[in-house]
Amino acid sequence: MTRKSCAIYTTGFVCAHLLIVGIALELSLQEGEIQERWRKISEVTLTERGQVFESWKNPPPSYLEYYFFNVTNPEVFMAGGKASVKQIGPYTYRVHSSRENVTFLENGTKVYALNPKTFVFVPEKSVGDPQVDIVRTVNIPLVTIMNKLKSSSFFLRSVFSIYINRLDIKLFMTRTVHEVLWGFKDPLLTKLHSTKPEVDEYFGLMWKKNDALEGESVSHNGEQNYLDYVKIDMWNVLREMSWSSSNQSNGTYGTFFHPLTNVNESLYIFAAELCRFIHLAYVEEVEVKGIQAYRFAPRGNVLTSPQNNPANPTNCVPAGECLGTGVLKVREGAPIVVSFPHFYQADPAYINAIDGLNPNKEEHETYLDLQPMTGVPIRTSKRAQLNMILKRVTGFPKTRNIAETIFPIMFVNEMATIDDEPAAQMRSLLSLILRKT
Repeated sequence: MTRKSCAIYTTGFVCAHLLIVGIALELSLQEGEIQERWRKISEVTLTERGQVFESWKNPPPSYLEYYFFNVTNPEVFMAGGKASVKQIGPYTYRVHSSRENVTFLENGTKVYALNPKTFVFVPEKSVGDPQVDIVRTVNIPLVTIMNKLKSSSFFLRSVFSIYINRLDIKLFMTRTVHEVLWGFKDPLLTKLHSTKPEVDEYFGLMWKKNDALEGESVSHNGEQNYLDYVKIDMWNVLREMSWSSSNQSNGTYGTFFHPLTNVNESLYIFAAELCRFIHLAYVEEVEVKGIQAYRFAPRGNVLTSPQNNPANPTNCVPAGECLGTGVLKVREGAPIVVSFPHFYQADPAYINAIDGLNPNKEEHETYLDLQPMTGVPIRTSKRAQLNMILKRVTGFPKTRNIAETIFPIMFVNEMATIDDEPAAQMRSLLSLILRKT
């Protein structure tokens, strides 16, 4: 994003929030009084005439960094040895988001919107050209199909195994970074497409996600309760993810929060790519460009296995099929799990199963630094890793000798820090408010 666009966005947002903060601090900070004042100030609610509305509808661009785990010894792994990977990246993309078809509902207290996204490659922030650079990684279409066939008859699995041998399809594929991300015509999927047209013959981790709708949402505008300001009420017509009983809609997109945040609160950020909310808790007070902020990060037990934390059932999908600490299934029926990068905070067994992993807090922790008076995030880093469950499947000789493990594919880093100009404006505005109290 340009410095100018960030400054305009942040200044308008901060001014609107400081208005309510200034009034609230003149009171006794009782919740009822704050809520009553909140109702009277349209600038800090999501209304078409409010100061925040345009920034919410057309936010400035953000950046996504993609890192891949290149497999350096596939033959060793196929023979039963330990796989070795080397991290490559970042490949950085500027993400343009907006909200379209905005419609106010329930007397203006909620707002409906479509959420399209566009990704543009940024070469100056990347290590190379994604259309040239090669990566060797797990053949995700093959593993997914084998996983679906594991409950089929041995005969069907054997016939399918013979077919993939004829096509010389291997457990690891070599493709350009661009192909793995944005899609390529897969020979196995193409064959399936010829008999089942509903099967897409193209595969990519971000296939059909560029210049496309991420989803549709309904959010609270904060008029009825300031604590609900910009919280998501529904995502794709759901208030609760159907396969995760502990994942109700109760968070924001992470770019807006209600003002007067305190250290006892839990923040929930919606990750559309995971179809779930990320739970953040207060960690410590930090300073970003002279601005005091509260750091929120996932609790240490957020991905703890149910054996160690019975209150955390979200990595048992379907029921009874539980994973260890540090990994989480994101879709029922698919061998796909997420974790923090390099299995940070995960069971050491996952880390030790693959050579080349080096988890550390500085590079792999997710966090959000929030200016508590305004509710404005001034520094964020959201990191997540995509992995595949690799298991031996009877009827598929290619898997006969492999060590069963959770195999890292790639991780993404979504990172942003307030620019110098809006940071200076925020410091001045905060100083002005504090002098008046």
